[in-house]
Amino acid sequence: MSPDSADSKKTAFQLQTSTRGDEVTVLCAGRLTLDHAETLKQHVKSMIPQKKRIIVDLNGITQMDSSGLGALVSLYVSAKKGNCDLLLINYSKPVRHLLGLTNLLSVFEAAGRHGARLP
Repeated sequence: MSPDSADSKKTAFQLQTSTRGDEVTVLCAGRLTLDHAETLKQHVKSMIPQKKRIIVDLNGITQMDSSGLGALVSLYVSAKKGNCDLLLINYSKPVRHLLGLTNLLSVFEAAGRHGARLP
């Protein structure tokens, strides 16, 4: 593997976090795949004990595989156990389709309807 491809793999997924009171928004960009799903999980799970609401903005996600989907489900379960709301917003048609195929769209949309104060 050339150094250029190693660098592009590192920058293929980015997270930007902003906080407002008990609420945090995590803006995701790039590919939410096997290479980066654990990064998202660790980042968001570390905030669950301190925050009441975590919004994951998927606007910049260009690709998501089953590992990315698994990360979102794991975060949802961890948030529920930690008495924290996890909301997904701004997902693309392909991500919405993947959530629909796995019957998870209704879970995340139902969570988004409760207290839908979004940034």
